[in-house]
Amino acid sequence: MGAGHAHVLHLERDSVVHRLPPQVKIVASVAFTLLVVLTPRERMWAFAVYAGLLAVVAALGRIGPLWIARRTVIEVPFVILAVILPFLGTGETVAWLGVDLSVEGLYGAWNIAVKGTLGVVSSLVLAATTPVNDLITGLERLRCPQIITQIAAFMLRYLQVLSDEARRMRVARLSRGYRPRFFWQLRAWATGAGALFLRAFERGERVYVAMLSRGYTGTFPRLKGRSARPGEWAAALALPVATGAVALAAALT
Repeated sequence: MGAGHAHVLHLERDSVVHRLPPQVKIVASVAFTLLVVLTPRERMWAFAVYAGLLAVVAALGRIGPLWIARRTVIEVPFVILAVILPFLGTGETVAWLGVDLSVEGLYGAWNIAVKGTLGVVSSLVLAATTPVNDLITGLERLRCPQIITQIAAFMLRYLQVLSDEARRMRVARLSRGYRPRFFWQLRAWATGAGALFLRAFERGERVYVAMLSRGYTGTFPRLKGRSARPGEWAAALALPVATGAVALAAALT
């Protein structure tokens, strides 16, 4: 697949979390997210505990809270949806500053906001402590279907290539004096997107032909990676185990 590419979400650190094998971190992150989703939304104290557990992992991985806060903006559309739910919900209402808010809508907004935020932060911690190529290796170690890992590998390999191509096209537009500033000038952007798609398609065909000429048969040799030791599994699974205990307590209370 060629040389690896750095990812903007990965932080070069030397920490106990960074040194864990990728497969154990993937399992821990997925298990944590599933347990958070399964927790009843009414048990608000449980989500505070989950946030504390994630803060501990982030601190161990030497990830600053400001770095995480800046990158959680990806969930802004979901937060906007959550904000309008109390105004659109039906059933029992509660008055707040002279406005009637739906109780069911408030619970729905809380559910979306808190579970989405915890899931995003968990993914950010995983991405910050694990290089992209190692994530693919971890998926291979977990016996993920190779078609998925191949698609992910190609996507990551050529995402930067397409980004550079789009940047060159933008520079070409600017060098010809075109500087769109108004809504009705978006035609150039649409034309550029179409041209970029065609270039990407043609590049993909050339790459595929080159792979076939080098003996590609539809599969790659599985990435080896190293096996995780029992102690590393125990360290990584401490997060989902603690989360599971909190989720069980929340379900029984």
